Amino acid sequence: MSDLEHLDVLVVGAGISGVGAAYRLATSSPGTSPARTWAVLEARDSIGGTWDLFRYPGVRSDSDMMTLGFPFEPWTDPDAIADGDKILDYLRATADRHGITERVRLGHRVVAAEWSSADARWLVTVEHAGGRDQLTCGFLYLCSGYYDYDRPHDPRLPGLEDFGGRVVHPQFWPDDLDVAGRRVVVVGSGATAVTLVPALAARGADVTMLQRTPTWIASLPRRDRVRNALQRVLPPRAAGSAARWKNVLGTLGVYELSRRRPALLRSLLSRSATRALGSSELVADHFTPTYDPWDQRLCVVPDGDLFEAVRDGRAHVVTDTIETFTEGGVRLGSGRELAVDVVVTATGLRIRIAGGIAITVDGETCRTGDLTVYRGTMFAGVPNLAMCIGYVNASWTLRADLASRYLCRLLDHMDRHGWRVAVPRAPGGMAGQPLLPLRSGYVQRAADELPRQGDGAPWLMRQNYLLDRRDMLHGDVTDGMSFAR
Repeated sequence: MSDLEHLDVLVVGAGISGVGAAYRLATSSPGTSPARTWAVLEARDSIGGTWDLFRYPGVRSDSDMMTLGFPFEPWTDPDAIADGDKILDYLRATADRHGITERVRLGHRVVAAEWSSADARWLVTVEHAGGRDQLTCGFLYLCSGYYDYDRPHDPRLPGLEDFGGRVVHPQFWPDDLDVAGRRVVVVGSGATAVTLVPALAARGADVTMLQRTPTWIASLPRRDRVRNALQRVLPPRAAGSAARWKNVLGTLGVYELSRRRPALLRSLLSRSATRALGSSELVADHFTPTYDPWDQRLCVVPDGDLFEAVRDGRAHVVTDTIETFTEGGVRLGSGRELAVDVVVTATGLRIRIAGGIAITVDGETCRTGDLTVYRGTMFAGVPNLAMCIGYVNASWTLRADLASRYLCRLLDHMDRHGWRVAVPRAPGGMAGQPLLPLRSGYVQRAADELPRQGDGAPWLMRQNYLLDRRDMLHGDVTDGMSFAR
């Protein structure tokens, strides 16, 4: 291994998590001597992650940009719910401004990582256009999210192979697809579907959202008037911080309401939808799920654009099951038939933990489904490895930034005491439970692949920014951790 390039920290992924991690690594310990070495490896040919991959019509944030944006780089665009191209520009500008772009190695896909206790380092195998290389690192930080970028979920829709029109998946939206004047069916009712339907209607499609079951949908203003007012009277960083905290507390309050008084939140969401649609019957038939809000992820529509498109007759919603696709459309379980030119399968994403990297520790394979998370960031029994996982009930970046700052605290502690190895050690007899508190299909389908969490701190991944901020930024980094030189 001595002839291989060695880095103190290797970050995998140059999306929103990786760019944030790089900033924290670059700024957390500027006086460290010798300077900490690090780099970012990105499998794709450009920076941006999710926001570089998804190019379907209307793609946008489903969280407000004051919390989805970085705390060190306040979001200043007037839109609080922003389009994907604006977010991508923001990410790339942030990476350029802070000298991160030059530290990113594009077109480098990590395929394997092997920990050696004898060498106290990771041996990382990387594929790129020139072939395959290896390098070593002291600490490996996976910032590749938990979605499969290469394969979306395929529910095997019956008879789809017999359909004579065009079939597309939002994850791989074709540049040449013109929907104007065409009959489009969007299969699904999640965040992607509720984004696509009004966007396709605006492009002149006769669009129908075909859903098996409804989803809870909340309308939020595209522009945050309070944030915009703060920007007029405060410096950019102060205005960004104030707006960020306003939205953190507001989002947390809604989530807590959903857990403590779900019937009240159901009523509030239903009344809001009724006002937007002008029809309680439409709400009862197509926008009232059987589950409580936040049992599955709550979908957001900016300025109620989906409701407006349905109310104006530019889009339609059908709640039914699919019996089979035919040459010219789809036959539903009710016997109704829809004539279709284009089918959009907005049927969800697949979870892939650790970016599909084959991870071994001293020759033993680490199966992600067998692991237990520590502080929602590291894994019991796995040395010098962290993974960035964001919130499911709030902006991803809120928790991603805490994870990166915690990792920097841990690295600083190790440097001060001469430790080379940090391994979380789970207590005996700890009860395990699912990692993500959602009943969404993509979570249930990945039950065997998702790591578990414990029953108490620091083994419990709480969906609470205030508690996490206290523990990740000020908690004892030695709690539940063993160190070695």
